[in-house]
Amino acid sequence: MFVLGIDPGLSRCGYGCVEGSRTGPRAVALGVVRTPPSAALPERLAELQLELRALLAELRPAVVAVERVFFQVNVRTAMAVGQASGLAMAEAVAAGCEVVQYSPNEVKAAVTGDGRADKAAVGRMVQTLLGLATAPRPADAADAAALALCHLASAPFRRRVAATGA
Repeated sequence: MFVLGIDPGLSRCGYGCVEGSRTGPRAVALGVVRTPPSAALPERLAELQLELRALLAELRPAVVAVERVFFQVNVRTAMAVGQASGLAMAEAVAAGCEVVQYSPNEVKAAVTGDGRADKAAVGRMVQTLLGLATAPRPADAADAAALALCHLASAPFRRRVAATGA
């Protein structure tokens, strides 16, 4: 199963596609979609939408795991993250993918064992879990891969709960 993690952002939107198998997770694609801050908001959103659509068409994930947007001190940043998140979820559904959301603390706990881990610890664990030579850079790519790994770790439990009708 391919899981595409999305760390939403307008300037940098991280993505990490991870394949889950019996032998363990494997990185399929890691990176960041960037939009120029000098461009107008509608153009940036349109560019991000096209890039996400192309990623979904190329990678064909079964599931897209998106970081849940939480309140931030900077309202402007929160709005941009929320818009990017909405685009990612809408494009994923349009591509026929299941969409799940995880909080930053859920992701950190699933990947590092500590819901308060810093970005460096998340990057190191993503590197270790995926057998990479170095931690993914920038951190947005590592965070996106961590989202995919979080889903792969929690998917069996989610399936059991769904099967019980709870």
